[in-house]
Amino acid sequence: MSLYDDTLALLQELIRNACVNDLTPDSGQEVRNVETLERFFAGSGATSRRFEPHPGRTSIAFSVEGSEPDAEPLTLLGHIDVVPVDEAQWSTEPFGAEIRDGKLYGRGAMDMLFITATMAAVTREVARTGRPRGTLTFVALADEEARGGLGAGWIAEHMPEAFSWRNCLSETGGSHLPVRDGSDAVVINVGEKGAAQRRLHVTGDAGHGSTPHGKDSAIARIGEVARRIAAAQPPITDNPLWQGFVRAFRFDPATERALLAGAGDYGVFGDLAGYAQAFSHVTLAQTVLRAGGAINVLPSHAWLDMDIRPLPGTTQEEIDALLRTTLGDLAEQVRIEHLITEPATQSPAEGPLWEALVDTVHEDFPEAAVVPVLATGGSDLRFARRLGGVGYGFALHARERTLAEANKQLHSHDEHIHLEDLRLTVHAYRRLVRRFLGA
Repeated sequence: MSLYDDTLALLQELIRNACVNDLTPDSGQEVRNVETLERFFAGSGATSRRFEPHPGRTSIAFSVEGSEPDAEPLTLLGHIDVVPVDEAQWSTEPFGAEIRDGKLYGRGAMDMLFITATMAAVTREVARTGRPRGTLTFVALADEEARGGLGAGWIAEHMPEAFSWRNCLSETGGSHLPVRDGSDAVVINVGEKGAAQRRLHVTGDAGHGSTPHGKDSAIARIGEVARRIAAAQPPITDNPLWQGFVRAFRFDPATERALLAGAGDYGVFGDLAGYAQAFSHVTLAQTVLRAGGAINVLPSHAWLDMDIRPLPGTTQEEIDALLRTTLGDLAEQVRIEHLITEPATQSPAEGPLWEALVDTVHEDFPEAAVVPVLATGGSDLRFARRLGGVGYGFALHARERTLAEANKQLHSHDEHIHLEDLRLTVHAYRRLVRRFLGA
């Protein structure tokens, strides 16, 4: 079979293994996908190493040693867990890996098993055909959907020497921007926002629900906290990535100036309005609210959970200061608890791996501008960046597949990948590996 056919067959099996991560330690059971990959690599000549910090939560690395010790290595990070599904909302069986109208449907098809399968197939091909100059490693990672504590995060903390983190690729990238003059632009992720999860606590008077008069209501207070946060307007970023993203659209000069000054209408981005706003600001999402238990008891405690995503360079102290400023005279009545906190990470849009990515894109889309962008969610690439490496999200999609369409597929009902995009990604990775490693 061809490299594309091998990749497609592997992708379908990875989807059917249904390694669903519901954020609990015993879910995922990525060992099923690891066993599939071990069969896939059998007899290829690649060496392998398993990692299992919790039963069934297995990751595995396959390596092809380079012939030149000083040559640049390349590590491909592909996660093998997927998020849960609401099966009633799907028009196909979520784990059936059905092909319909040129598209492969299934949970994880886009996020990110099509890239993971591609990485595996290209690595196996290299292992079978000869040694590259630099070492090539493909790592199939558990637990990415729960921020990697039993996958890349665990390996980075406990066994960072297991493979090179110097030059890493993962999800996603390779979709297109709807440039206003009709020209083409392809995005590559070079960084991602961080985490600044907060729980905001307030207190009030307890009492019987039949006599609320004169009581200090914790529920009323947390409601006012939520209202003020909803009205918050964090300042726009001065990150050059955001400025380059705006300029890539080739808006008229007045629109461009307004957007860069933080006074523009995000509606000009169309379906990318939400992404553009998140790209350019710290986001404050209120996601969980709790108070009380019994309907006849006035609760003395209420709390609000927030998914806050800081930009590169934003500190946790600055997030707390933003919250206190937003709360104003309520700030002294609110206790701010830190939950998961991680800094944003960003790699430079320059250097050998970046140049190889740009050259690879131009083989299929020679006239396209290649635009470095920031992911608003998280990926395993942040661990590589923290360990001193560079990390880029890379795939390749057909001209009509916009960034908005690619983002819409993530964690969606009827998640799917166009087979045309799978083929483009397979051949792009094959060329990239040959270009960068001399394979």
